Amino acid sequence: MGSRNGIGDGVLRQRTLKNSIHCSGIGLHSGLKVNMTLHPAEANTGIRFRRNGTVNGAEVAATWMNVVQAPLSTTLMGDDGVKVGTIEHLMSALAGCAVDNAVVELSGPEVPVMDGSAAPFVFLIECAGTVAQDAPRRALEILKEVAVADTRRSASVTPGQGLSIDFEIDFDNPVVARQNWSLQVTPASYKQDVSRARTFGFLQEVDKLRAMGLALGGSLDNAVVISGDRILNDGGLRYENEFVRHKVLDLIGDLYLIGAPVIGRVRCVRAGHAMTLRMLKALFADQDAWRWRDMTETDLEAPMGASVPPTRAVAAPA
Repeated sequence: MGSRNGIGDGVLRQRTLKNSIHCSGIGLHSGLKVNMTLHPAEANTGIRFRRNGTVNGAEVAATWMNVVQAPLSTTLMGDDGVKVGTIEHLMSALAGCAVDNAVVELSGPEVPVMDGSAAPFVFLIECAGTVAQDAPRRALEILKEVAVADTRRSASVTPGQGLSIDFEIDFDNPVVARQNWSLQVTPASYKQDVSRARTFGFLQEVDKLRAMGLALGGSLDNAVVISGDRILNDGGLRYENEFVRHKVLDLIGDLYLIGAPVIGRVRCVRAGHAMTLRMLKALFADQDAWRWRDMTETDLEAPMGASVPPTRAVAAPA
């Protein structure tokens, strides 16, 4: 999980996988079995998705500029029209594990959902191992506030040390209700406090989603399912506030579409994939709001008092 090896003066190196590693699973929305292999990649490659069975094994770069509108997930489309969907959990794991460069080979149209969290992908990355590369790791440092909003949702970035996230959700359901959570993101806090949080949905919406061709692979094995005031999954929740933690997990994956870590504070209220993309577009449209710079060892150190201890990060009253 990350590295403190530097290239002179504490500058961090980019990292890739030490070995290729394979898994298979069901696509959350397509319901199709998908084989996935994570491969090492050269420095400055970034994260790229390769679709087997397409002309010349088409590749799509994992960048916000390649995101296309899709309900309930983050989907990329390359210049040749090839799409790769539901990338956010894997992108989140790659960000949390500080993997800068990798090629993700897929046999189908979306990343397998596994258990609905990023934990299986973290496990794969740890099994493959990571290795430092002969290139500095760069980050996008936020220099001034950029914010987007509509009548109920908002997302903003402001200057800060490392990456810190404040997230608030508010659902008209007694199980989810209103939850707030704050976190200083480090490799250790990501694995412990974020990676195991699963995606969630409501039983009364299942038929509507499937009629739209969505959630065809969804089940109690890969999502927290809520019916009225009950959680249907055996064993209940993994965290008391698992719902807002999963939204943070998604956000970390979507932010990694910048192509590098963010140094700054991100605040979201009822935001989702579309609002995050709006924020990224607004951010890059303002060239005075950010700068690229090499990361140093101090960027991995969380400031004192910057995050809410997990034992206190519970659901707020509705």
